[in-house]
Amino acid sequence: MLKIRLLRTGKKKQASYRVIVKEAKDKRDGTYRECIGQYYTVSAQNKTKIDKSRYDYWVSKGAQATRTVRNIYQRLYGRSD
Repeated sequence: MLKIRLLRTGKKKQASYRVIVKEAKDKRDGTYRECIGQYYTVSAQNKTKIDKSRYDYWVSKGAQATRTVRNIYQRLYGRSD
């Protein structure tokens, strides 16, 4: 099963994340299928972005977003179906 989840990057205490698509059973920092966005937690400006068309594509293929990714997507684009 595919998951749309966050991959932690960045320096210590200055986390940033990539929004990625990967197999649910793979390790957290292992290989992934595609990076579809970025999520910044520390930035003064909100630079968070998720490619809406790629997100919708992967959801249509059966990928399930984690609760956190779904909340970020809803905050950026409104309600997701």
